[in-house]
Amino acid sequence: MKQKRGPPQHDVQVLGLAWLAGLPGSVASLVLVWLGDFSAKVQWTLTTLVVGMFLGVGLLVRERVMRPLHAVANLLAALREGDYSVRGRGARGGDALGEVLLEVNALGDTLREQRLGALEAGALLEAVMEEIDVGVLAFDGEGTLKLVNRAGERLLGQSRQQLMGKGAGALNLVDLLEGPAPRRLTRTFAEEGGPYELRRGTFRQGGLPHTLVVLADLRLALREQEREAWRRLVRVLSHEINNSLAPIGSIAEALRDTLLMQPRPSDWEDDAKSGLGIIARRSESLGRFMSAYARLARLPPPALADVEVDGWVRRVAALEKRRPVGVRAGPALVLRGDVDQLEQLLINLVRNAVDAVQSVPDGGEVWVSWAVLTPGAVEVWVEDEGPGLVDSGNLFVPFFTTKPQGSGIGLALSRQIAEAHGGGLRLENRPEGRGCRARLKLPLDTPGMLASLG
Repeated sequence: MKQKRGPPQHDVQVLGLAWLAGLPGSVASLVLVWLGDFSAKVQWTLTTLVVGMFLGVGLLVRERVMRPLHAVANLLAALREGDYSVRGRGARGGDALGEVLLEVNALGDTLREQRLGALEAGALLEAVMEEIDVGVLAFDGEGTLKLVNRAGERLLGQSRQQLMGKGAGALNLVDLLEGPAPRRLTRTFAEEGGPYELRRGTFRQGGLPHTLVVLADLRLALREQEREAWRRLVRVLSHEINNSLAPIGSIAEALRDTLLMQPRPSDWEDDAKSGLGIIARRSESLGRFMSAYARLARLPPPALADVEVDGWVRRVAALEKRRPVGVRAGPALVLRGDVDQLEQLLINLVRNAVDAVQSVPDGGEVWVSWAVLTPGAVEVWVEDEGPGLVDSGNLFVPFFTTKPQGSGIGLALSRQIAEAHGGGLRLENRPEGRGCRARLKLPLDTPGMLASLG
């Protein structure tokens, strides 16, 4: 099959156009030479001169056009190869070729700056990845490891040279590329640690998809939280126990001194009865405190069932007898939860709201409402027209209370129940006026509900 020929090359076209432009004048000159009254020697000499000029000028035009194009091509090839130091000579304004060279030189400067910026950004990213104490792994579409940082090397117990190019199956890391993310990972690696938080993302390199895996060791954070929890526990227990032991010790010492006195005072029996009564009451109070703390620490996991929001709210509102509690009905909703725990949660919030209203001379109203503010979640509001919040920083600290007879576990227990149901609880002052608003957020679908509060 005969191959189809393409158009002639650019230099051939330039040469042809140059010869075509000079052809009429050259032919006319030759006609005049050969038809004129000239000797043969003159005719051949002039013919040679005309033909030579005709061919030479055409070749010269071709060279003048093609040489700058070759120079521009060489400049662009150097830029493509990453050599940004070359520059085109003769770059100047007001000239077509000079302006082309100006643009090529400007392109080289721009590419050089961009390359330096990319190199610096890459170096910074590499330095950050090497220094952070989080394992970073990158896999290509076939599951082959393409990138690992220093923390990842320690985590897997192998050097970068040993890890690079191996598949996730060979490295026993297939589970990192599968399943939901983010999630908590309890598996073991070469480096002792864990549990880990697994996060996963995607990016493209060279036009191909890659998977980025980040493994953060939660051990240090959990230990710091554990230490802080123990410090708060010891602080609370020390405060409450000392408050009870100090008067018990003082009264016991006074009774001992009374019994050792000779003769004893006439009313020593009354003093002994009174002192022993105080000791008994303080011991009973300390026992109640420890029972309340044990109750807070041993909240069972929720037993899930369908809970109708309207019925739940109205049942709790009807339990409060000190002051009417209004119900501003929202949409008809059903959520999954433990009805007993949710009722206890709402009872605590309503009771706090009524206590707040009764603490002000002119009183006020208490009401409960609910609405769907975000998809898949219901928010229940318990609002009052009391004095509002003063110290919001310690609201959920166990056993912190501003009430004379308060236990300090109501709000802490309520938030614990809310979080066990996959929701949250926060308190704020009402922006519309005096009083406080408790905002209880509960998911209408709770796939991530905690199995236990352990």
